[in-house]
Amino acid sequence: MVTDSGSSKNRGETVIVADDDASIRTVLTRALEGQGYKVRTANSVASLLALVDIAPADLIITDVYMPEASVLDVLPHIKSAQPNVPLIVMSAHSTLRMAIDATAHGAYEYLAKPFDLDEMLAVVERALKIREAKPAEARAGFTPDADEFPLIGRSPPMQEVYRVLARLMPTDLTVLVSGESGTGKELIARALHQFGRRKAGHFSAVNMAAIPKDLIEAELFGHEKGAFTGATERGVGRFEQAHGGTLFLDEIGDMPLEAQTRLLRVLQEGEITRVGGRNAIKTDVRIVAATHRDLRRLIARGGFREDLYYRLNVVPLQLPPLRERRDDIPDLVQHFLVEASKDGLAVKTFDAGAMAALKEDEWRGNVRELENLVRRVAALYSEDIIPASVVDHELKRSATAGMADTEATAGPSQETLSEAVERHLKIFFDRHEDDLPASGLYDRILHEVERPLIELSLRATHGNQIKAADLLGINRNTLRKKIKELGIEVIKGTK
Repeated sequence: MVTDSGSSKNRGETVIVADDDASIRTVLTRALEGQGYKVRTANSVASLLALVDIAPADLIITDVYMPEASVLDVLPHIKSAQPNVPLIVMSAHSTLRMAIDATAHGAYEYLAKPFDLDEMLAVVERALKIREAKPAEARAGFTPDADEFPLIGRSPPMQEVYRVLARLMPTDLTVLVSGESGTGKELIARALHQFGRRKAGHFSAVNMAAIPKDLIEAELFGHEKGAFTGATERGVGRFEQAHGGTLFLDEIGDMPLEAQTRLLRVLQEGEITRVGGRNAIKTDVRIVAATHRDLRRLIARGGFREDLYYRLNVVPLQLPPLRERRDDIPDLVQHFLVEASKDGLAVKTFDAGAMAALKEDEWRGNVRELENLVRRVAALYSEDIIPASVVDHELKRSATAGMADTEATAGPSQETLSEAVERHLKIFFDRHEDDLPASGLYDRILHEVERPLIELSLRATHGNQIKAADLLGINRNTLRKKIKELGIEVIKGTK
């Protein structure tokens, strides 16, 4: 079926709307005509092709799946018949692959159903402004030929992620991925590499938080033999390893300032110099950086370079936490169950009550925590169908284990004094992110450390101030002054 309707506000621009759902056609037709566009509608792939072959259009809005075929299969015919017409593709079965395929086949934009009508009209307006462009040429050479896609979920927050990724695949733009731990930031980086123009190159991932600070520069840029103690031979850095490919810099917020300065210079000049070396080496890598920290707050505290932030933040991409995409949990669980079965674990399913229990949890560990629970259940329980009681038990066990870990971290350990102080200071800064004192923090911290230090020294020397002063390495008069200032009670003969 093909229909044609006009508007009193004729702008001379014709839009084809193709969808087998009559309600979608009606809603879009009324909205577009209200904006002054001419609208032609089709309810099948065949009728869409008929419209395309009969007369030129300025824009096509089409569903992906209609009863007899996928529109993606006929996009080459459409682009051949009308090479400059922008296509807006929409689907209720939205996945990362769908978004990538639509973009790769020349679609101007990809929207998931249900879509926001105002957003659709805004996309239509933008598409018509660039209808003389040739989007297919802009994506030349980009073909997503892989079968497996790493990102799971069809919730609205993930749809936005897919849209951004689909547009980034055929580019080399630097991407800054932010989100809580466990949300899948490395999966984003791997997807950009695996399905992008650099897929033939090497993918290298490095976690800034996992490398000793004094070794980060050597890890990234390489080193010459003898550059430092233990450098018995030349080392190739991650930039050289990833030449022609993608370098993923995870937890970039934990990178020390000295290394940030050198990274900035590398990004600006496009070349590296190995630690201990003199010769500049050209580098060609796509950078994807990630962090769970607020880099703007770090910049305000002097912990991150602002100029480096702007170099990395070319395209920002925020990953939603799992609690904001609970509708994706069933798909994620099914995926993890399949992966577990591939590893030799028994095939399981979760009943409706178990799935409801999973959806109610806060998932502070995000997708990573969910995956761990699914694998644990698959390994430890004999039931083929997992009930809610098992999920409740495992969620409680996870919460208890988390509390035990916290208590263990807070208690005695083998950590050094410096590590203990650093741990407590990190707790202080985390708790006061939004209300740091205006000044005087140095004296405040010293004061808080000084009192227990003197008290414990006096206790260790049974209240003998001469021995305590010697233990502390300060003058006895200085110790007496501190005792008075701090109001410390000296009890002799006690320990």
